[in-house]
Amino acid sequence: MVTAGSAAPGRAPAGSVGIDEMLARARARLVRLGPHETHRAMARGAVLIDIRPAAQRAEHGEIPGAIVIERNVLEWRLDPRSDARLAFTHYDLEAIVTCQEGYTSSLAAAALQDLGLRRATDLAGGFRAWREAGLPTA
Repeated sequence: MVTAGSAAPGRAPAGSVGIDEMLARARARLVRLGPHETHRAMARGAVLIDIRPAAQRAEHGEIPGAIVIERNVLEWRLDPRSDARLAFTHYDLEAIVTCQEGYTSSLAAAALQDLGLRRATDLAGGFRAWREAGLPTA
């Protein structure tokens, strides 16, 4: 029996990939933006989407102007075909996804590209990089 924290026995199933490969594949197709690039993109109308859970936002802070869409509903809210989509969603949306450190956001941005939002990308380094760059937080 495998329990939390223990190593899974045996080999990985054929065709499966590890998280490191998933992340590398996601990032290979993204044009990731740094904090200052993201700030400039927001000024020209790009939408910054914060996918962090409420507890992380409460502990670390938020980026003013970011739209909060937690990760578990992101695709439903941003798929232009979804009945649960947000009103501003469209295929040409410049969406920049952020998480705490820039890992989950890369996977999320790749998922948005899979939905047809080809301009989706993420904030390299996430909220932490934004804060360390001295950009505004709340």
